[in-house]
Parts: sequence; structure tokens; C-alpha cells
Amino acid sequence: MKKREHMQRIEACGVIAIIRTNNAAELIKVTDAIKTGGVDIIEITMTTPNALNVISSVSANYGGEILVGVGSVLDAETARAAMLAGAEFVVSPVTKPDIIEMCNRYGTVVMSGAFTPTEILKAWESGADYVKVFPSSGVGPGYIKDIKAPMPHIPLVPTGGVNLDNAGDFINAGAAALGVGSALVNNTVVAKGQYNLLISKARRLIEAVQIAKSQSTNRPGS
Repeated sequence: MKKREHMQRIEACGVIAIIRTNNAAELIKVTDAIKTGGVDIIEITMTTPNALNVISSVSANYGGEILVGVGSVLDAETARAAMLAGAEFVVSPVTKPDIIEMCNRYGTVVMSGAFTPTEILKAWESGADYVKVFPSSGVGPGYIKDIKAPMPHIPLVPTGGVNLDNAGDFINAGAAALGVGSALVNNTVVAKGQYNLLISKARRLIEAVQIAKSQSTNRPGS
């Protein structure tokens, strides 16, 4: 089943690169760089100019080498349009049952945004495959650990404030994967064309995540 394969791929990589660029050509250059560094899961936000065309172009360009998703989705109609354009997973900053229903109808991975324990449980019970804990910048890895204690069955993807320094801590706290934005791809680096820096940042981030995953696997009782 393609949905299960996509979920396995997301969790194997552990990093979802959240990318906002000015055009498809620029995004492909960024994607090439972070792919070289080991990140092959990208989320193209709907705040990107001509987002649907960009999703279509990037999907066609890589032909499965990159798992392309859409982010900042606020309604079911946008989710459907993005899936038809080639998005293979859908991310929303909020929990809206109609978005979840639309994604489930198409057999597409859906990540719904939530923050409090009640919201997180609601997102999961509504049928989300992952719950995007957003924003995570003000709470840190300890919050993920606290949520996982009573709800270990819910796969969480902290987003906001995730960076190289705390990525491993988030994984050790129980995160299924991490949504990483400007800490990996920021406008200044892209504007200067510092693609070697992007390769290095992606490689170091993947290394931190994989080390943490290895530690979690080898932990007694895991």
C-alpha cells in the first residue's frame, strides 16, 4: 500500500524539510542540495507563489526520488488540488476533519496540526496519520515526552523551533519525525546560492536524527 510505504519513508528519513521559495527552479536547486545531504522528504507550503504549479514541477522532476508533500493547507479543496498536482502527503497547521477525510479518501498521508493534549487526541481520533505538534518552539522536546507518556500510540511530528542542536532530543523524546524549516533552509542561504552549506546542514541534521534513532532502538525496553 502506497500510504504505508510513504509513512515508512518519512519515519526512516526522520526529517521533513519545509521549503518556501520564489519559484520552481529555485526550489529544485534547494531540493538537489538537501537530497545530496540525505533529506528526501520535502514539504512545499501553500504560501509558496504558484504553489500547485511548483508541486507539479518538482514531482515530475524527481519521479519518486523525493517524497513531495504540501503544507499550510487550510481546507479540503486545497488538499485535493495539491494531491492532484502530485503531493504525496498533506500537512495542516490545524485539525480540520474535512481535510483528514479528503486525504483518507485518496489514500494520502495526512498530518494535522494540534498543540494541547486534547487537540492532539482529537486529531488522532479524527483519522490523522500523524499529529503535527505546532508550534513546538515554545515547549521543546520535554513536551513531546510528556505527551507520549499517556498517549504513546500517537505518532507526533514536532514542528517549529526544531534545529540541529535539539533534533536528537526531539527524537529521543519520542517524535516519529521532525518538521524543519528555516533551521535547514532559510531565505538568506537560498538568496546567496549557498547550496554547499545546505548540503552540509542537511547531512548534519540527518546524522543527528539517525544517531538518536539508533539510541532509541538500543534503549532497554524499546
